[in-house]
Amino acid sequence: MAQRLPILYNKKPCYDIVFSQSFEELKLELQELELKERKVCIITDSTVDGIYGTELEQLVSEVCKKAVRFVFPAGESSKSLDTVKQAYVFLIENGFDRKDVLLALGGGVVGDLTGYVAATYLRGIDFIQVPTTLLAQCDSSIGGKTGVDFDGYKNMVGAFKMPRLVYMNLSVLKTLEERQFFSGFAEVMKYGLIKDALFYEWLIENMYEICERDLNVLEEMVMRSCSIKKLVVEKDPTEQGDRALLNLGHTIGHAIEKYKKFELHHGECVALGTVAAAYISWKKELLSMDEYYEIRDMFVPFYLPISVDGLDPAEILKLTKSDKKMEAGTIKFILLKKIGKAIIDRSVTDEEILAAINEINFSEEDAYE
Repeated sequence: MAQRLPILYNKKPCYDIVFSQSFEELKLELQELELKERKVCIITDSTVDGIYGTELEQLVSEVCKKAVRFVFPAGESSKSLDTVKQAYVFLIENGFDRKDVLLALGGGVVGDLTGYVAATYLRGIDFIQVPTTLLAQCDSSIGGKTGVDFDGYKNMVGAFKMPRLVYMNLSVLKTLEERQFFSGFAEVMKYGLIKDALFYEWLIENMYEICERDLNVLEEMVMRSCSIKKLVVEKDPTEQGDRALLNLGHTIGHAIEKYKKFELHHGECVALGTVAAAYISWKKELLSMDEYYEIRDMFVPFYLPISVDGLDPAEILKLTKSDKKMEAGTIKFILLKKIGKAIIDRSVTDEEILAAINEINFSEEDAYE
């Protein structure tokens, strides 16, 4: 039996997150959206299409007027205005109008890009999220943020666009390759660190089951993550205040992502950025030394990096200055006051950022110390 979590927007019901362990109930959820006279375009990438594309197109075609698929090459490099343009052309050629619907089938890249296309095609059409990665299920599919990268800068072009439905089939997490799965865990850890110390402790207690991908444990983990994000985005849907707390680890993380030319997964960069933010928090005497090292070392059992080689600290610092979270020339940095309590800090200096980058910058000399 599917469980659901309603999301409010301006204190009114907006959409439901539905949690299931199969695609069986997706058909019923789509029927509730009255798609019989509407066309649906499934937007997905080449990897996900090979696993679920045919199954989802057949399922969707049973409840709508016509179902088609737009497939683009998998990878962060496709999260661009060029792919958006190709999607526009596909929709125009297939006669999509304002009453038709897009369905994002895939991870964060697919969901962010589809949402942006939905927000801008014909000034906005409906879309549905069917996230297939841990990162997308716990984070990017919820809250209405959409966007694409521009010239290598992460999510620089975007819009807020709420989906009509988010449907999560937890069993798809079993098909993820290991690195992709654990990359998503960085966002899960973030929720415990910024808002819920008890959830953070639960993650430690259930470490083995999470790594073994026990479906019931994963379902509880994803639901608890979504519940925390729900509280944040309902209070601040367009990031005017506390929603910025969700950016823990992202300022330095995004800079590393660009510097490394997206060779590292997003979650891996968030883990590195979170270690850096925790280090700054320690040096500002917000966290104790023990708390810093505990946070840092908690990423290790989940196969996430706590250091990386070959960083140019000056270049990483420069890249943080072009982050979209800058305000009036000042970085809105997210720091930790304690496990379960994050704050927005606008006083972080360049020297503090450089020290944090050096803390996570692995060199050959480090290996022999």
